[in-house]
Amino acid sequence: MSDTRSFPDRDGALIPAPGRVTAPPPGGAAPHVIDADTGIDATGGTERVARWLRTTVGAATGLPLAPHRGSGSRVLLRVLPALAGELGSDEGYRLTADGPLLTIDGASEAGLFWGAQTLRQLLGPDAFRRAPVTGRTAWEIPAVTVHDAPRFRWRGLLLDVARHFMPKDGVLRYLDLMAAHKLNVLHLHLTDDQGWRVEIRRHPRLTEAGSWRARTRFGHRASPLWEHKPHGGHYTQDDVREIVAYAAERHITVVPEIDVPGHSQAAIAAYPELGNTDVVDTTALSVWDDWGINPNVLAPTDTTLRFYEGVFEEVLELFPSQFVHIGGDECPKDQWRASPAAQARIAELGLAGEEELQAWFVGHFGRWLSARGRRLIGWDEIMEGGLAEGAAVSSWRGYAGGVAAARAGHDVVMCPEQYVYLDHRQAPGEDEPVPIGWVRTLEDVYRFEPVPPQLTDGEARHVLGTQANLWTEVMEDAARVDYQAFPRLAALAEVAWSRLPAPAERDFADFERRMDVHYRRLDALGVAYRPPAGPRPWQRRPGVAGRPIEGPPPSW
Repeated sequence: MSDTRSFPDRDGALIPAPGRVTAPPPGGAAPHVIDADTGIDATGGTERVARWLRTTVGAATGLPLAPHRGSGSRVLLRVLPALAGELGSDEGYRLTADGPLLTIDGASEAGLFWGAQTLRQLLGPDAFRRAPVTGRTAWEIPAVTVHDAPRFRWRGLLLDVARHFMPKDGVLRYLDLMAAHKLNVLHLHLTDDQGWRVEIRRHPRLTEAGSWRARTRFGHRASPLWEHKPHGGHYTQDDVREIVAYAAERHITVVPEIDVPGHSQAAIAAYPELGNTDVVDTTALSVWDDWGINPNVLAPTDTTLRFYEGVFEEVLELFPSQFVHIGGDECPKDQWRASPAAQARIAELGLAGEEELQAWFVGHFGRWLSARGRRLIGWDEIMEGGLAEGAAVSSWRGYAGGVAAARAGHDVVMCPEQYVYLDHRQAPGEDEPVPIGWVRTLEDVYRFEPVPPQLTDGEARHVLGTQANLWTEVMEDAARVDYQAFPRLAALAEVAWSRLPAPAERDFADFERRMDVHYRRLDALGVAYRPPAGPRPWQRRPGVAGRPIEGPPPSW
């Protein structure tokens, strides 16, 4: 007779919480011991996961984890597609530790990989280091069976590398951190007013001129402080190929974002003909050095359309993702209202005004991408004026855009700013560095529910999942990104993966108990997270203005 229970802290404290854990009664089975004689039995289709185990777990433990040769304990890896029906997802897995045999069965290679991540957690925090530190020669896992599968198929993180550039090694590091939390979509925000971060060979000035700004405001746009040195950088096309391949080995899809028609001053600075030249001297524009919503938007001309078609042709060659994000948010219409060329285009197309002009702009690229077998996704503003069939929506201005999209038959990624914008401050105290937005604590994120209750079951099926967004205006380096992301990203990972009860019924005390162990994993990974007691002295930014919003966030 087996019973379901949580692991003791020493042996598990798994995050995200698995679907079902069963352990034999005392004396019913022996623990599994991994030592120098343990071999990996990699059956067909499991070789990449076996290699990952050797290079990560092997490096941390100092054990060879060589191919199994018939003696010693065995880690058996199998892909069993029939498990998808039993577990409800082709990303599901079953892990069983029983004496000398530990078996990980995945419904797919991805499921097998998530099972390998669970194995790593079961080995303890030291399994997250890059080299052995304990001198241990044997690593014990209790006799246990884990049945597990994700709730959502989109479990994402947005990294804004446009406002503050994150070098390639930092992106690869975040892919490893995502994999450790069973997150599987990296939304890479590559272009904005403050920088263009991806090489486009037919338009070289996008990175030659558009990837660098002369200075940077330090803190929120209300701050009087400036960093008077150039900031920038970009990824070469080979860098992107490396990032995409590295992600694919970890079963993470990289979704690129190329912003149109707003958030485009860096592109206009590089190629002035892209802007509204009849109302502003675009040749005088430089890459923007400030934060906020910029008035300089793309001109709705054939020249602009052809230019960005060329950009997207190269983007599609680099990113195999089904989805391509086109932004579509925060596009001021003042220049279009003042532009004779834009008004002529509105009349030519028979549009009602500037809102429909933006919908036409977005719709053009929706059709263009669809003709090439891809799907457009954009921020919820793309619904204004109508949305093309097959397009998906990132709902950031609360739930309303996502609800409207799902009811209209469009797929949705729920990422409302009042819950999962991780640039928002984590506590009300004055020690929080550059306080932005509402207070969003670890518990607030843990109680976030991606599916609004007003959706019917059929409408709810359009919710692909959720993601946390890391906007980097006030995150000047990797340590600041870590501080804003963790530990809240661990809570978001559990929301996205685990089938949790209703928000008010979630056992946050148990999550905190498991986080006590998980902080040691983050320590081993070198993550500069926010400690539960508050920021360390070097994590504070005294005197740097932010934009705190008082009171509870709206529920929309």
